[in-house]
Amino acid sequence: MKDYKKFIPCIYLLKAKAVAGFHDEMVVSEDPAQLARFYGENNADELIVFDLSEDDASHDAALDLIKLICREAQIPVIGAGNIKRMEDVKKLLYAGCTKAALNYSKEENVSITREVSLKFGKEKILACIYEAEEIKTNEEVLSEFADGIILLNERGIKQAVSISKLPLIVTLPEVSLDKIIELLSTEMISGVTGPAINANAKELNDIKDLCAGNGVSVRTFEPAVKWEELKKNSDGLVPVVTQDYKTREVLMVAYMDEEAYLHTLKSGRMTYYSRSRKEQWIKGETSGHFQYVMEMTADCDKDTILARVSQIGAACHTGSYSCFFHEIMKKEYEETNPLMVFESVLNVIKDRKVHPKEGSYTNYLFDKGLDKILKKLGEEATEIVIAAKNPNVNEIKYEIADFLYHMMVLMVEKGVTWEEITEELDKR
Repeated sequence: MKDYKKFIPCIYLLKAKAVAGFHDEMVVSEDPAQLARFYGENNADELIVFDLSEDDASHDAALDLIKLICREAQIPVIGAGNIKRMEDVKKLLYAGCTKAALNYSKEENVSITREVSLKFGKEKILACIYEAEEIKTNEEVLSEFADGIILLNERGIKQAVSISKLPLIVTLPEVSLDKIIELLSTEMISGVTGPAINANAKELNDIKDLCAGNGVSVRTFEPAVKWEELKKNSDGLVPVVTQDYKTREVLMVAYMDEEAYLHTLKSGRMTYYSRSRKEQWIKGETSGHFQYVMEMTADCDKDTILARVSQIGAACHTGSYSCFFHEIMKKEYEETNPLMVFESVLNVIKDRKVHPKEGSYTNYLFDKGLDKILKKLGEEATEIVIAAKNPNVNEIKYEIADFLYHMMVLMVEKGVTWEEITEELDKR
């Protein structure tokens, strides 16, 4: 079983919108990706996305949206629905889902369980079960090739608990908090999902506190470093350096007292102490430019905190993304941070496409079109192979640089970003 019990909202995806349920097409959100972000920001543990599309074209469109959902949610996403073959599982995992859930009411899903489990790993495969009896019927294949079960029918919970050998995520309608605590106290139940969790997403932190108070192990952000262990300044405060968690750009510096420290950990939103106003302030409470905590670390002396955050909008009250923009001095130096260099070159190529420059080789490639770009990319790949046979290592550096440049021209032509590439690499 997992170390903690999970609260897992779900999105029922139909025609690019989030609807109320499998058989309820009432729209609950026109922007499913934003809804996914909302669930992540409120400290849900995972998210299930059910693709309710009915044909291949709609399914392909849904996969593009699921990819965006995975990026926005910032929590693990389980992809489910409209799986017919191994290729569909592959597409879900490549879209960013951490797991794929097979619909066991469809025989073809049962039959591909072994194949997809061996291909992608048992830990990436779940089974969606409607009738608890299906667990017993498919006990052998589930035990060997699946990592868990999503029970869709709340009426079968008791029977499922009695017969399942795998952890259960159970779907709940609107139920009392006492009932949720009772279910999560059951050993075989690893998490809860469904309308009951969707409707109470804003209160997940409070619900988790109540669960923890009743002996249920849930994921809370209890600090590994207690407030008492931190060294305070003469005002009883600790300075906080806040960074963008992706780019590592320093956004701002502020201070915390104990109340702000604990509120930040509980809410997941950066909360500071204003020395001028002598009061707490949640970053973004007025502007909407919240900072969602991804990581907090104390320095070697435990007298400064480094917070890495997901920044909504701008960090600075001036409208600048970062508060640090007044240049004092700057030496000439070559940028060697790989991602910074890649982003810089890609931005120049993007600018050439929007603002053509006479005599520009980049514009020549764009003018000639995709086939020319692909031809040059193929030629440069061949040059790398030839250069690799040369004992002079500098030659391969030049050829790889040429290849990367032409690859970035292709990226701009197809609308692909470095962030998307690095996210894909990180998944592998």
